[in-house]
Amino acid sequence: MNLKWSDVQEIAIALAECHPDVDPQYVRFTDLHQWVVDLDGFDDDPARSGEKVLEAIQMAWINEAGA
Repeated sequence: MNLKWSDVQEIAIALAECHPDVDPQYVRFTDLHQWVVDLDGFDDDPARSGEKVLEAIQMAWINEAGA
């Protein structure tokens, strides 16, 4: 699976699986960025992310954790 920055929901699910003991509400964007880039299957330019994308991923992860 090739993940891109636009695959917000899929990234959130992958992060929830990789970091089950982390409360996504308290993750710093610098850490979140690195964790996304480090995901197996992530295949996008790390420099293409921005605050809006990271915020969307964090919100989707929060929703995923609460589901």
